Order: sequence, then structure tokens, then C-alpha cells
Amino acid sequence: MSKEIFYWQALNQALDAEMSKDDTVFILGEDVGLYGGSYRVTEGLHAKYGDWRVRDTPISEGSFTGLGVGAAMVEMRPIVEIMTINFSLLALDAITNMATKVPFMSSGQFPMPLVIRMPGGVAKQLAAQHSQRLEQTLMNIPGVRIAVPATPQDAWWQTRQAIRSNEAIIILEHELLYFSKGILDKTAPAPPMHRAMIRREGRNLTIISYSRMSLLAEQAATQLADEGIDAEVIDLRSLNPIDWDRCVASVEKTHRLLIVEEDSLFAGAGAEIAATLGERCFYSLDAPISRHAGLDLPTPYNGKLEAASIPTVTSIKQAARALTQTENAK
Repeated sequence: MSKEIFYWQALNQALDAEMSKDDTVFILGEDVGLYGGSYRVTEGLHAKYGDWRVRDTPISEGSFTGLGVGAAMVEMRPIVEIMTINFSLLALDAITNMATKVPFMSSGQFPMPLVIRMPGGVAKQLAAQHSQRLEQTLMNIPGVRIAVPATPQDAWWQTRQAIRSNEAIIILEHELLYFSKGILDKTAPAPPMHRAMIRREGRNLTIISYSRMSLLAEQAATQLADEGIDAEVIDLRSLNPIDWDRCVASVEKTHRLLIVEEDSLFAGAGAEIAATLGERCFYSLDAPISRHAGLDLPTPYNGKLEAASIPTVTSIKQAARALTQTENAK
């Protein structure tokens, strides 16, 4: 049975579902217990499962992420919540040198059933130090999987899949999505965790994006259809691994590619996507691959400047028009 719920509620219910099934699943992080999480994601879980399984930690990301790594090594299934992706910089040693290396260096003797949840992205005037998008940093760490759910349905599916996995998985959650609503159907079969999804089919160009930007791209594509521009929107859902087959199939159909990301343009996730698809789809492209991304500067605090520093529905439409201009002129 499907129901419209908030994104944070889908995450909350996914955590509850897995905790109720498996006593080795536990949560740790700042304010996850009595307070219920900065975005309500762990609301009610402390009252249900107690201090032992919903553990408030000191403000020490490196320490409690490392604790999660150790717990995973002794067959627990920890879920580490880092209050914001900006603070994950303090946990990179635990992520890079521990979580992603132990399975490899032990020849698989120590699996790593560790989930690390991180809110991030440009929200509402949180200023430069609390508005970062660090997916490019995390993507460059071999051995970690990265899920980027954009809808309540994907938040439900991918969180549960991540908890059941024996690999270290980071779930990147955009802060502006927590109070967005969408349909959740718990009976629907889950696609593979790292499979991309076609949010809208089209024939004139492909727009590839992820997280909140994929939803903005879908809105832009719907409006572009009124202008005669038929855009196909691919939501990656995962940044490591990336579903290259679905991306290639779309580009081979539309012959044009626009990549949209909130992160800064230089050396961002879009650069890797453009490079790989440029190699794989070179002879299918009728125009150079175009990237539309955030500006290469720290996020301003001023609300109008903040909004102008990242893609919007309007700017995505402008980028799509520019890419299809040659075709429309024929």
C-alpha cells in the first residue's frame, strides 16, 4: 500500500524496520538519541530501543566513526550518523584508512557492514562551512559505496539495502529533501541499490543528475516539453558504483548530454561522468558534453547570492536550450 510521507519519515521507518529484525543493528552519532536527530530521522528510536542501540556520542566524528568501524569488524551492523557532511572531514581517517582498507588488507576476513549517513548540500543560509558538497572527495576513496537517494521511496529502499550489505556504504542525504514529500510503497520490489533510474523519458537530450538536482532536472524537463524540447532525465541514485550502462543507453538514444550537479564545476562528480561517457559515447554525440554546476566559490550566506551559486530549474532549462540549439536550427 502506497502512502505520501516526508523523506525523513522514510529514513526513520527504514531504520526502524531493520533494527526490529536484527539486534546487531545500532545507531550512533551526535544528538541521535534523546533529541531524535537534527532532522528527526532517529525520532522515537531511542524510546523504542534504548541507550544501547541508539547511542548519543561526544562531538568527535573521528572517534565515533572509528568506533563504528571496530563494531563492524566484530559482526555488529553500526549506522553512524555524521550530523553534516561538513564534519565528515574530521572522520576521513576512519573512513579512508580503516573502513575501506580493512576488508582489502585482511583478504576479506573482516567484512565491513558499516553505514555512514551524512546530510549535506546547500540548504538555507547555513554559510560556507555548513553548505559543502564533498561527494567528489568521497568518490575518490577506493572501497566505499555511495548512495544518493532523492525520493522517500529510494530513501526507504537504499537505507535498508545498505544496512544489510557487508560493504562500507555512505548515504548522502540532501538537507532540503528531509521535509519534501513523496510516495512510499513498501510492497514495491526494490531495484538494485546502485542502479540508475529514468525519471523522465525523452529523445532530444539526456540530463544526468543525482540527489536534489535530479528532481530539479525533472521539473525543468517537464517545462521544456512545452517548448518542444524532449529531455530524458537520469537519476544516478549512486555515485560509486555508477550505472554506466543505463547512462550510455540514454546518450546513444538522444545524442546529447547535459550533466547537472550542485557541487562546484571544477573536478566535481560531473567531471568524472563527462570523462567516462565521453570515452564510451564519443561517436554517438552530436554535440560536446555540457556540464552545469555550482560556482567555484564558498557558498555565500546572503540568501540571494546563495541561490545564485547553484543550479536552479530556470538555469537548467537555459543549459538544455543551449545544448539543443544546433538541433533546433536545422
